[in-house]
Amino acid sequence: MAPRSHKTARIPDLDASVGRDDAHIISLCTAQFVHNEWIESYDPTIEDSYRTQLQVDGRQVVLEILDTAGTEQFVAMRELYMKTGQGFLLVFSITSPSSLAELAGLREQIVRIKDDENVPIVIVGNKADLEDTRVIPRAKGFSISQKWGAPYYESSARARTNVDEVFVDLCRQMLRKDDAYLKSGFDEGGFGCDERDAQKRRRRMRLRDHNPQCVIL
Repeated sequence: MAPRSHKTARIPDLDASVGRDDAHIISLCTAQFVHNEWIESYDPTIEDSYRTQLQVDGRQVVLEILDTAGTEQFVAMRELYMKTGQGFLLVFSITSPSSLAELAGLREQIVRIKDDENVPIVIVGNKADLEDTRVIPRAKGFSISQKWGAPYYESSARARTNVDEVFVDLCRQMLRKDDAYLKSGFDEGGFGCDERDAQKRRRRMRLRDHNPQCVIL
């Protein structure tokens, strides 16, 4: 199945990418968030997309989730997803040191591709229900959070702990960044921005305020 990168083109307002190879972690969290269900049998070869609505600070947000985790195309398409994405969930398992080790490289790649140290990011330590098999101390997650300036949550897809919170936090960051961008002086056609760009930004603001949308790839 071809990657559904076209979702980003159809949704021009806000988009976000899920940057992880540990596919089942993301897919299980996504299923809990969208459908409020736990998947016992996971097929990592299936690409799927989801659509749901949520309230973020009194604003109605349409969230489109394109779950490409586990597909053969994901690694090859990663840079494209990072280019089009505006926010990222970086998920690891608290029972797997290797999954945590991958996050630093992913963040470096995101910052390089976006050329922005302040990209909206949420760090998620999943499998919080498996405390007896934890190998990543909670303090380690918070240490990385402080270093990167990104919020850290410990979640459990099985117990549905902090599942909603990570998506809402990411959407909130994206909305705030979009607000700052659209309301900046560039929106008035100032230095570095011609009138055509200013008109595009004003049109983007009107559309976003009417029905803000986020995409997670």
